[in-house]
Amino acid sequence: MKKTKKLPEKVIGSQKKQPSKPYWEMTTAELREATKEFDQDFISDTFGPPTAEQRAQDLRARQKRGRPRNGAGSKTISVTVEARLLAKTDRLAKKLHLPRAVLIARGLQAVVGEELAIR
Repeated sequence: MKKTKKLPEKVIGSQKKQPSKPYWEMTTAELREATKEFDQDFISDTFGPPTAEQRAQDLRARQKRGRPRNGAGSKTISVTVEARLLAKTDRLAKKLHLPRAVLIARGLQAVVGEELAIR
């Protein structure tokens, strides 16, 4: 039988005291007592405004991860590439353990750098 960890008796903020054992080990009467708080209607009326810490946590949860910014950011483009060249590109990218986009960006930087050096 698994040992259940005893939770602290101290109530933090509006949190209720946790039950002394997991719900799946409780009798019907114990479950009824442990979950009676959820039987109230309009329980949300008792909530106050979120604290600054809760608002910050909510903002962090809502933020999308996104791609890392390189330079001035990135722009998605549509380019047509001959199938064999794309296959070669994919093989090389796999061999170098790079994403295809990084390999293509390196190629563009090399070509653009050469062109600028010539002029």
